[in-house]
Amino acid sequence: MPSDGTYVSQILEVISAEPEKVVLSWRDRTLTAAELTTLVRSAAQALHRHVDGSGGSGGRAVVAILTVTNTAPTLVLRYAANLVGATVVHLHTTNAVDPADHMAAGAKLKILRETGATHLAVDAENLATARELREQLGTPLALVALGDLGPDVLDLTTGDPDALDPAGIEIGLDRPAVVTYTSGTTGAPKGIAFDFRTRNGFISAGLQMRWRSVYLAFLPLSHSSGAAADDSLASGGSVVLQDGFDPGDALRAIAQHRITRMLLSPPQLYLLMDRPEVGSTDLSSLQMVTYVGSPASPERLAEAVKVFGDVLIQVYATSEAGFVSMLSPAEHLDPRLRVTVGRPMPGWVRITDPDDHRDLPPGEIGEVCVRSPFTMKEYVAEPELTARTVRDGWVHTGDLGFVDGDDYLHLRGRIGEVVKTNGIKIHPVTVENALLAHPDVVQAAAFCVRDQDRIEYLHAAVVLREAGTAGPADLAEHVRATLSPKHVPAQIHVRPTLPLTGVGKPDKARLAAEASG
Repeated sequence: MPSDGTYVSQILEVISAEPEKVVLSWRDRTLTAAELTTLVRSAAQALHRHVDGSGGSGGRAVVAILTVTNTAPTLVLRYAANLVGATVVHLHTTNAVDPADHMAAGAKLKILRETGATHLAVDAENLATARELREQLGTPLALVALGDLGPDVLDLTTGDPDALDPAGIEIGLDRPAVVTYTSGTTGAPKGIAFDFRTRNGFISAGLQMRWRSVYLAFLPLSHSSGAAADDSLASGGSVVLQDGFDPGDALRAIAQHRITRMLLSPPQLYLLMDRPEVGSTDLSSLQMVTYVGSPASPERLAEAVKVFGDVLIQVYATSEAGFVSMLSPAEHLDPRLRVTVGRPMPGWVRITDPDDHRDLPPGEIGEVCVRSPFTMKEYVAEPELTARTVRDGWVHTGDLGFVDGDDYLHLRGRIGEVVKTNGIKIHPVTVENALLAHPDVVQAAAFCVRDQDRIEYLHAAVVLREAGTAGPADLAEHVRATLSPKHVPAQIHVRPTLPLTGVGKPDKARLAAEASG
């Protein structure tokens, strides 16, 4: 990629080869390559003209996007802003799994202030909220949109697509391209910034693909699903957007649109493969079913291979570290490797002692630290947190794991999740995998509950198959036989569903609070 180009220029160049091809579908609407290109370039030119007219430069503009997440405007507005070197801030949700999970108004206002937003890009559904935010902000904020939404909103479709020369716009590759807010264990949104150099690198997979992917996007485009949409378009393919994840809708879309690629969380993968109609759905078009967010059960993966074939890809990534490792479709066929998250690239991962930060040898459990071309630039407005997380170029993920003798990475949960009970340290993921090996269990989460004296106890929550009859005593005996008596949870709760966090993992803080109550 040329040093003066952006990933957006590369995408537009690829799709220009087939201007009449439908590249984006959502609800009952479509955009061809030519229509998408015109929209992006028009919006970029209008934005650039507006910024220059106010005495600024595109490279200093910060465009916050507040649109219905899984619709075309979310992509078009990001592409337009990034094409002229502006930073994009996603303002709709901190949830990487559910696009309907809206960010609170107070959080939106805080983000606008700490990112120094100069523009707020909206759609009709979010216009009233945008106007309220502008009133409360107390600093100049220009409202922009893809269409006429009123005299106080700049219509970006009025730009001249032929008047824009991206090559003539100087874009600093170290400047933040996209800021995505995520919600951690504290619930407070954290802004994670990736610069243009890193964002350019995200689409390298798409540029190198030997096949054109048809990507089904039901995870929010504001998070990792947006990068998957980018490299799907960069492959010369297309994107089908859905408002959220519904297993029945997803199966129908696969057959209707001949979907080749999906991105989902392990709980969503389980729900998809457990649908009664999965066996009668034509899944032959699928070539890449990627699951992210948390380690998956080896036993459930064995079932998934039978359902979907050799198309499963596990990606271990974090919001801060980006892509870390991958377990390929072929490796999913080996039961010994399904307990791992694949091999990291050489030199990308170190396992360190959480206390003294020394490097640990293969086989010893410690904190997973990552240094790669995909790591974040910074936490926005959080220099101390950035310094604690990124040390000497290494991102300290907070994940526990070890590397085996064949360089495969194994995860053992989070540092704060280790339970000290029965005289030993127990890694919850070990107990979760044991529970998921029971034929009646489809989902499981193990977590720590502390009593009034701060003594720690291991609890577990499970969801059973529809025909499952196992009770807590049966499951306790299963754990005892599979692991040891000391690994048996003090209580096992059978639930109809498990609450999930914004990244699709079981919400263990909520489970612990409910168990304590």
